[in-house]
Amino acid sequence: MILQKPIKKVTITWEPLPDDFILPDDPVENIQQPPLAAALTDALGAAGRIQPDMLIGSNFGLVATVNKKIVVKAPDWFYVPHVQPVPSEVIRRSYTPHLEGDAVAVVMEFLSQEEGGELSVRSTPPYGKLYFYEQILQVPTYVTYDPYEPSLEVRYLEEEKYVLHRPDVNGRYWIPQLKLFLGIWYGERLRQTTNWLRWWNVEGNLLLWSAEQAEQERQRAEQERQRAELLAAKLRELGIDPDALS
Repeated sequence: MILQKPIKKVTITWEPLPDDFILPDDPVENIQQPPLAAALTDALGAAGRIQPDMLIGSNFGLVATVNKKIVVKAPDWFYVPHVQPVPSEVIRRSYTPHLEGDAVAVVMEFLSQEEGGELSVRSTPPYGKLYFYEQILQVPTYVTYDPYEPSLEVRYLEEEKYVLHRPDVNGRYWIPQLKLFLGIWYGERLRQTTNWLRWWNVEGNLLLWSAEQAEQERQRAEQERQRAELLAAKLRELGIDPDALS
């Protein structure tokens, strides 16, 4: 007779974080993490896709109370569609789903080799990240990315378990909560050339970073100036003063 180990029941509640709770202040695990996260948010903002009631963060504590003990994980990037506002004089220290607003819709982790890491299903404290996002927060879309391979994986929550999905023919993944595709793009941003995560809309157009938009506008303005100068030169050849027409 084989004795099965009893499954310990997990009780999850959504309670406010005590004011005196000391949040973990772990250093980032590689130098790529902050720029990758910032680039994702920058593109959404430049495209006008960030609304005041959304919460988008990086290395910011997501809180749940599991068996009466507070558990905090700080993903490399996350998105919540709607949160309750806080007073202007209050700095949001963390986010507790269901208590402060919607459930977390998308979480991204940039890979490391640490125990309890991005693909860990450890179901006892300290909980693995995959277990925490899948079973406790129940985040619908979980993205893991290794910029050095590069390797991108997207998991959708189906029947309370994460299922690894395949990319489309362009190597991109549909992120339904944002109605955007996510994929890998090699190039330069802020004088750093590497493999970035980037967004594409449903029509397949790349969402530009704010600096790319500014450069595009600069080039457009320069082209307009050159066209105006060319037209003025032709008018002068015809004996017409272009300034008199304005």
